[in-house]
Amino acid sequence: MKRIQDILQQRILVLDGAMGTMIQKYKLTESDYRGERFKDGHIPLKGNNDLLSLSKPEVIREIQRKYLEAGADILETNTFNANSISLADYNQQDLVREINIASVAIARELCNEFTQANPNKPRFVCGSIGPTNKTASMSPDVNNPAYRAVTFTDLVQVYAEQVDALIDAGVDILMVETAFDTLNVKAALYAIEQTQEKKKTDVPVMVSFTIADASGRTLSGQTLEACIQSVRHAKLLSIGLNCSMGAKELAPFVALLNEHCPFYVSVHPNAGLPNQFGEYDQTADIMLEMVTPFLEKSYVNIIGGCCGTTDTHIQKIASIVSNFKPRILPKPDFVTRLSGLEPLYIVPEINFVNIGERTNVAGSIQFAKLIREKKYEEALSIARLQVENGAQIIDVNLDDAMLDAKEEMIHFLNLIVSEPEISRVPIMIDSSKWEVLEAGLQCVQGKCVVNSLSLKEGEQEFITKAKKVKQYGAALVVMAFDEQGQADSYIRRIEICKRAYDILTKQIDFPPQDIIFDPNVLTVATGIEEHNSYALDFIKSVAWIKQHLPHAKVSGGISNVSFSFRGNNTVREAMHSVFLYHAIQAGLDMGIVNPGMLQVYEEIPQELREKIEAVILNTSPQATEDLIEFAETVKKTQNATQKIDAWREESVEDRLAYGLMKGIADFLEHDLTDARNIYKPTLKIIEGPLMAGMNKVGDLFGQGKMFLPQVVKTARVMKKAVSILLPFIEAEKSDLQSSSSGKILLATVKGDVHDIGKNIVGVVLSCNNYEIIDLGVMCPLETIIETAIEQNVDIIGLSGLITPSLEEMIHVATEMERKKMTIPLLIGGATTSKIHTAVKIAPHYSGAVIYVPDASKSAAVCSNVLGENKQQYITEIAKEYEILRNLYTNRKVNDSITLEEARLNSFKIDWNTYTPVQPPQLGIQTFTQYSIAELIEYIDWTYFFHAWEMKGKYPAILHDSEKGEEARKLFDDAQILLQTILNENKLQANGVVGIYAAQSFGDDIYIYDDIQCSNHIATFHNLRQQTLRPNGQANMCLADFIAPKESGKTDYIAAFAVTAGIGADEWALEFANKQDNYSEIMVKILADRLAEAFAECIHAKVRKELWRFAKNEQYTIEQLLHEQYQGIRPAYGYPACPDHSEKETLFSLLQVEKHCKVKLTKSYMMYPAASVSGLIFAHPESTYFGVGKITEEQVTDYAQRKGMDINTLKTFIPTNVE
Repeated sequence: MKRIQDILQQRILVLDGAMGTMIQKYKLTESDYRGERFKDGHIPLKGNNDLLSLSKPEVIREIQRKYLEAGADILETNTFNANSISLADYNQQDLVREINIASVAIARELCNEFTQANPNKPRFVCGSIGPTNKTASMSPDVNNPAYRAVTFTDLVQVYAEQVDALIDAGVDILMVETAFDTLNVKAALYAIEQTQEKKKTDVPVMVSFTIADASGRTLSGQTLEACIQSVRHAKLLSIGLNCSMGAKELAPFVALLNEHCPFYVSVHPNAGLPNQFGEYDQTADIMLEMVTPFLEKSYVNIIGGCCGTTDTHIQKIASIVSNFKPRILPKPDFVTRLSGLEPLYIVPEINFVNIGERTNVAGSIQFAKLIREKKYEEALSIARLQVENGAQIIDVNLDDAMLDAKEEMIHFLNLIVSEPEISRVPIMIDSSKWEVLEAGLQCVQGKCVVNSLSLKEGEQEFITKAKKVKQYGAALVVMAFDEQGQADSYIRRIEICKRAYDILTKQIDFPPQDIIFDPNVLTVATGIEEHNSYALDFIKSVAWIKQHLPHAKVSGGISNVSFSFRGNNTVREAMHSVFLYHAIQAGLDMGIVNPGMLQVYEEIPQELREKIEAVILNTSPQATEDLIEFAETVKKTQNATQKIDAWREESVEDRLAYGLMKGIADFLEHDLTDARNIYKPTLKIIEGPLMAGMNKVGDLFGQGKMFLPQVVKTARVMKKAVSILLPFIEAEKSDLQSSSSGKILLATVKGDVHDIGKNIVGVVLSCNNYEIIDLGVMCPLETIIETAIEQNVDIIGLSGLITPSLEEMIHVATEMERKKMTIPLLIGGATTSKIHTAVKIAPHYSGAVIYVPDASKSAAVCSNVLGENKQQYITEIAKEYEILRNLYTNRKVNDSITLEEARLNSFKIDWNTYTPVQPPQLGIQTFTQYSIAELIEYIDWTYFFHAWEMKGKYPAILHDSEKGEEARKLFDDAQILLQTILNENKLQANGVVGIYAAQSFGDDIYIYDDIQCSNHIATFHNLRQQTLRPNGQANMCLADFIAPKESGKTDYIAAFAVTAGIGADEWALEFANKQDNYSEIMVKILADRLAEAFAECIHAKVRKELWRFAKNEQYTIEQLLHEQYQGIRPAYGYPACPDHSEKETLFSLLQVEKHCKVKLTKSYMMYPAASVSGLIFAHPESTYFGVGKITEEQVTDYAQRKGMDINTLKTFIPTNVE
């Protein structure tokens, strides 16, 4: 059989598609996953897809056969999670080897069969190696950023175990895939290299990264370019991309991969992006259209599919790949490439690379003191300042007699990694101890630099350690030392460097571009004659190395040259600049130097420069004495580590603009006093510099260059500025509103109590000079319309979070039309959408109706609606909505089935073999004034940032290159406010849980207060999916997860209601009265997050203590937030139970108002808004789903069961009704 490397030169190969997606089609049960062998275990195994290679091998074999029949050349083994870390979730870590061998055997047998049938199309078995569920580069504990749940060494052992089994079983390829942390990848590659060396095998290795979002970074923060540089040391078959996105979204990153990858390129994208139910809608034809440009441009060598793809997708791709030429491998070059979170290319155009020296305990007394005193935050600020001052690499040295250098190196590097503004640059790990260097190499995901090795311990030791450095993928600083000691002359320097270069390049094939020589910068002007030529000899050595040792780089510790002038920074800085000037001319590539202690060569006073030059170039025997004498006359003029707030020296206009941009109000009184001396009347300050600053903020926000928390802080500063100026304006009898861009009325419609999003829009628009009239929440349409007319507003903006709000918006639009109004109507809120606005609301109003997706778009929409070209804009929107209506009207509507057919296709559970867990007792349990401190632990911070319209996952968002700084500030502000909540009891959390006997009867759930199910006390009515389900999937209903009445079994259900919002509105109002919108919004968002956290906490209590159906679960908070627990917790208004009116039954059953002080409004909204209620199901196979569209038949049936008028019912489920 041909080698895959040879085939890849000739044609594009096809990889298979998703395994998980195909498995889902089989609707396997817990018993299927267990099989006979694992039937007695107590930990749920459903979802452990790798186990199916043992318990259900026929399913895996059938899926893989389909992929081969579809035309796949490469078949991945069912081993993505077959490692001891991932399998430990199921207590099956002892099965690692067995699962891997069994999985390879299935794929091997199939590939051999298909290869024998067609030898011209050989099939290859690819051993799939997933990322594990732990990351070596990030801490799972936000309060301890240096902590790691897994170490590099741990991962090497874990990967080695899996790789050993895969190779023994006979794979043709190994693929480290879905990589979100490059340090994990480096550990896998390290394990693969060790294993292959031991087995004397040479199995090709693929690496495939997954990027987290449109920024093009991995979850651990690296750019794709940085990832490539971090692993290019390995002997790889390919580097690729998979998962996270569809082909369309991956396109720019595939182009980037093509440009920078030195190996073959693989791509296996998802079938588009998941829909609101986590499903993939992209058909095979659409995906083919999306991947075709990769083929046409010859960007790839291997192409396949990831999440959501099936054999149909692969068949489509396989049918056309032969029409395109594969990507040609680029010619190798000798560029030195390093990386932190971002890449660094050391090319001639850079001229010189600054290596920050202040994070070195030997070179900085201040840094050493901070490390000894464990003041790591302050120590990090030194590193941060180095980068801000221009350091392109950070040197970290912690060798000190009073420190455990290894432990300190691990701790400090882990901290640096958590600071993206520092870790964006490569790290130079600096130590004289090998164990410290190696420990550092195991902490850094980027391609770093080891500083240093030398020949002083002999060739063999040098070779052994250099091989390790190469294996870790780092560049290497080689000091000019040998067995005789330090080189201090020109001849000794070049001799040692030549010897080391030959050993590295000829004996261990170390890349010459990754060799960095340090020929020893030694101190001059010491008064010792032998030292006078040290600087000049170094410069001459640099020139020789660049001429005779191809592609090697040269570096040095620049500050060493000036040690004789310690205490005189002016002279030292000038010496560094003069020395660097001449060394760079000779070819010096980089140097360890404090960027803050450099002067511009041309700006050094001529006399000082000439005297220093004489010392550096050793042009005069008197040079040292002359410089020492002159140095006495030079006064120290500055402290290089002190940074002055230069903006305070700018004009008053610039100071005001800067204060607005940064949200700084400290200097407002002073700056506005200065402004009043310039601007007459006072109103012109608002119309002039303040509005100029606000407009700049609005522009940056619209461009995505500022984030919502910054904008809210800006608004707070602006309001404070206006409040300071108001008395003067009133005295001058000026009209404050004369400069307004327009008057906008905002309201949350009747029946809805949520206003966070509306408030944010108000802040954004006020930042863009609009006058805002905010009517608050629960606004009747009469109030909205009357106020709009009385106040002569330019725009009305309606907001709503729940589905009944959609119907209320239609009522407002209808009434506006009846009154012949022409005011533009903007629609926004969580449940709104462009299609709903176009189809359901716009037809009721002849004026402009425009959907606004989020706050960042609001200013642009308002500007267009009120601008010079408003008619053109409104007409274009109307045309777009007309097209949407036509598409909606002509859409396929024949995918619905009858209600009877849907019920026949219900989710089937074998109730004969399942015994529901009986709770210790039935009834209600209340939780009054529950500990807020405990709830904080359950907060899902990802959704906290989403509420501020900062998209991204926590904690990764804290390290995002664009959003990270503001995300951290926002997070810190939240912590301060949470502490205030704890210290001053600002919020109260109450909850109630009821556990009851239950049985399903059709699509309803009957509730009983006794185990015998004799006393029926309530009924929960449910809706069933009624569209034709793909691939034989069930038409689900929540009642499917409760034992049916006819089974004779007693099942159980829990209901709950919690709030963390008692006191929130009053506290938010205090901030609103102080014109502090930022804190007002923060209070409401935190109250919402605490309420959701309370629901998570209560759910855990029910599972483990009150009901005990999962009493042995040991999930972390992170796992709970990812819904890894048994059962489900649906809430009314969400996809599985969209009817809010069912809350009435729940509230009555639990007596929620009595126990929690939470009220239910007429439109079934909970007040306080920071409240959550729902049901808890225990069955292991219960799952979340969306009801989707239902027909009039089911609407009628459901209304009859509830005893509710059909038209009234439709207002509660408007998006579900066909």
